[in-house]
Amino acid sequence: MPSRNHLPRIVQVILAVTLATPALAQEFPTTPPPRNEIRIDNRVPVPMRDGVTLYADVYRPAGEGPFPVIVSRTPYSTERFPSAYAAAVYFSRRGYVYVFQDVRGRHESEGGWEPFRDDYEDGYDTIEWAGTQPWSNGRVGMEGGSYLGYVQWRAAQSRPPHLVTIFPRVASTSIYHDWITVNGGWRLAFNFGWGPVRQESRIMQNTGPHTFVGGPDGISYDTVVWHLPLDGMQELVGRNAQFYRDWIEHPDYDEYWQALSVEEDFDAIDVPVHTMGGFFDIFAQGTLRGYAGVSSQGATEAARTGSNIVIGPWEHGVSQVVGDMDWGEAAVVDTNALGLRWYDYWLKELDNGLADEPPVKIFVMGRNEWRYEHEYPLARAENRPLYLHSDGSANGAQGDGRLSWTMPASEAGPAHDHYRYDPSNPVPSLGGSNCCGVATTSGARDQRPIEHRTDILVYTSEFLTEDLEVVGPVKLVLHAASNAVDTDFVAKLVDVYPDGRSINIAEGILPARYRNGLERSEPLVPGEVYELEVDLIGTANLFQAGHRIRVHVTSSHFPQFARNLNTGEPLGTGEAMSVAEQTIHHSADRPSHILLPVIPE
Repeated sequence: MPSRNHLPRIVQVILAVTLATPALAQEFPTTPPPRNEIRIDNRVPVPMRDGVTLYADVYRPAGEGPFPVIVSRTPYSTERFPSAYAAAVYFSRRGYVYVFQDVRGRHESEGGWEPFRDDYEDGYDTIEWAGTQPWSNGRVGMEGGSYLGYVQWRAAQSRPPHLVTIFPRVASTSIYHDWITVNGGWRLAFNFGWGPVRQESRIMQNTGPHTFVGGPDGISYDTVVWHLPLDGMQELVGRNAQFYRDWIEHPDYDEYWQALSVEEDFDAIDVPVHTMGGFFDIFAQGTLRGYAGVSSQGATEAARTGSNIVIGPWEHGVSQVVGDMDWGEAAVVDTNALGLRWYDYWLKELDNGLADEPPVKIFVMGRNEWRYEHEYPLARAENRPLYLHSDGSANGAQGDGRLSWTMPASEAGPAHDHYRYDPSNPVPSLGGSNCCGVATTSGARDQRPIEHRTDILVYTSEFLTEDLEVVGPVKLVLHAASNAVDTDFVAKLVDVYPDGRSINIAEGILPARYRNGLERSEPLVPGEVYELEVDLIGTANLFQAGHRIRVHVTSSHFPQFARNLNTGEPLGTGEAMSVAEQTIHHSADRPSHILLPVIPE
């Protein structure tokens, strides 16, 4: 997963930011780099409470000090990647001490490595160490994205007295809900590619996801993802990570995962938080839920009213072009400049106008402009149901699936659609909220290459006669039945352009066994109709006049998500597959629909 060693990809290029309005342009200033000299102390020992020593590089302004401190904790090495130093140099040249630490068990630091497990106590001890050094003025913030963002949340949960603020970018707030799974749907490509392939040992393996060769005869990563059972994939490529076996052995949201969740404990966060991420990022859910959670449940007034969010049309880093779409120059934000302004306000206590601005900045795709709000989700958004209709043959874009604001009538014709889901021939992943190029694409992609498939139900609205702006969480309510004891339902919200492009803007997955909650699985009764809610996380998109709204309903999204084999066997253990016969109802009594958070004109 990209981190400090990939910061140029995350921050892109430090550019003058062209933004949609003067207000936002002022908010993201870019200034010439100062010529301040810095000093660097390498491999500085930081003692933990249990006797383990973690090591950090400390970047300091050359002046007398003391200075405010920014801490960044990484599993990706403070030494091996020259590009990792960019943020440390940037902030230390601007009057901050930057403590750049290897997490426990990784690279220079002592101890055993188990992802996510030690960041609560180690974060606390590191912050308190940083707050009491001679070069520190006692005011400490945290910085970084991805894993480096998650560890900020964990440190904030532990409430170290010297911590003043955190700025997690593209970061998870629940390892189960938006890292290992999406609400129970197993993230196969990312979990395996980020986990045992690259993070098995103390030193990060640098093998690329598409060039990986392992095992006695050599095998490509794109081939490995097809292997069954899932719990045998490691041996196939010469890996042996216990943490990956543990993940597979805990498919439900149990105590193993609850102990790692920030979302169980937002009311412990007592410092202001600035989240930042993208709608096509693998951790979009963490960016959105993180802000919503701390702004409503934070332990202090500063946490609740001082927190901010910036969310754009991005993947796992800021860019103008995302997948097949160019969102315009307004989409480019200087991440370091944004962070600098935040730290100047909270750590240096400079009156730079930050407190006078709306805390929520959302990029609206299609409009390609920023929207400024005072809360998320937006209080004035109207959740409008858009109903699924057909004449019984919604299979593929060539079918007769329709979307309408009108609920199905009781005297309507065929009131359901049917498709077959065969795990041996899954729907290939095409775009979406993913990360890091592991065996699949991500971002906003033209869906036409897969829309001919009859195992995708496609429902499309009429051409819009006026603009429709949708900003906020998106849910799909399905009335569905299957002949299997377990199966998945996958949904996409799509913007169809006048030239025919069919661009995904939100997606979600629901393993049917988790229809009543993620804490335990419950098999289906074959043939019984259930009301299911598929969470599509959220979006901000202007469906322009002349466009159409489209919804996909299917049962696979491979290899981004593991195939449900439809047999009900425990995750990772099965090899046998069963074809599932799926029925989606859309009658007056069973009105399947998508709920869109529409912004009134």
